[in-house]
Amino acid sequence: MFRFARFALCRQLMVRHVSATAKKSFSGLGKFNHVAIAVPNLEKATALYRDILGAKVSDVQDLPEHGVSTVFVELPNTKIELLHPFGEDSPIAKFLAKNKSGGIHHICVEVNNIREAVATLQTNNIRTLTKEPKIGAHGKPVIFCHPKDCNGVLLELEEA
Repeated sequence: MFRFARFALCRQLMVRHVSATAKKSFSGLGKFNHVAIAVPNLEKATALYRDILGAKVSDVQDLPEHGVSTVFVELPNTKIELLHPFGEDSPIAKFLAKNKSGGIHHICVEVNNIREAVATLQTNNIRTLTKEPKIGAHGKPVIFCHPKDCNGVLLELEEA
């Protein structure tokens, strides 16, 4: 009985230590950065936000390594990223093949340290779409978490 109680206590302490260590190494989520919308017509979508809704929009940015062209719509508290396919193997082309009118593709939340975030994801069996972060549209490291591990949402983490 004493051995079992001692074992149980040691196990509890180890679990607490591992949990505390994981919490210390990853500072958690930061600001909501943007919501991304896949659009079948980038010019028409840009015109909606700029000309009709009066928002400030960025120039088109082609990101061949991600297979997308982007336009950012600036809002007072966040951004909207308009995504359009770029190239033959674009993940956005695949998304639009299933969703002809377009739709919400992913959300992006900032983290202080992308490497620590990735390590925490791996420790907790949260899959990412790539093994390593890539440089995103803002020139900062990003990684996408698998929607099946994130309640059906494609979650992008971006280093702040």
